[in-house]
Amino acid sequence: MSETLEARVKAQTITAMKARDAERTTTLRLITTALKNRAIEKREELSGAESQQILATMIKQRRDSIEQFTKGGRAELAEKEAAEIAVIEEFLPKALSSDELAALVGQVIAQIAEGAGQKPSPKEMGTVIKAVQAKLQADGLRAEGRLVSEAVKAALA
Repeated sequence: MSETLEARVKAQTITAMKARDAERTTTLRLITTALKNRAIEKREELSGAESQQILATMIKQRRDSIEQFTKGGRAELAEKEAAEIAVIEEFLPKALSSDELAALVGQVIAQIAEGAGQKPSPKEMGTVIKAVQAKLQADGLRAEGRLVSEAVKAALA
């Protein structure tokens, strides 16, 4: 990844503005603002992992909003949030499918079992989740925390 996330977002913003795509432009500007604000808070450039974490947080916020809007019967607002998620996800690595995630969890549990001499118990779920998250980050992959938790719980049960 030679060019930074910020540069890619900026280029996409210009393209969206030229195409007069107002919704996409607004979402891209939200991304730019979130990244800039975090860099200002930190007082230095963001690493790629930090930028991805910010985008993942933005997606999570929008998923929560969709849930609230759907409960409140505001389908048009839920659709707007879903459209924003689609734009934000363009800048993140592809999320793992549930099958791929289950396979990764199986690998991590096998490694832990090999090291400890026995399969981890459900009480050690936190340790396994941390190991899975570390492996995801090391491999440049992405999965929602809730899905990781559910996959680990199912594998340890």
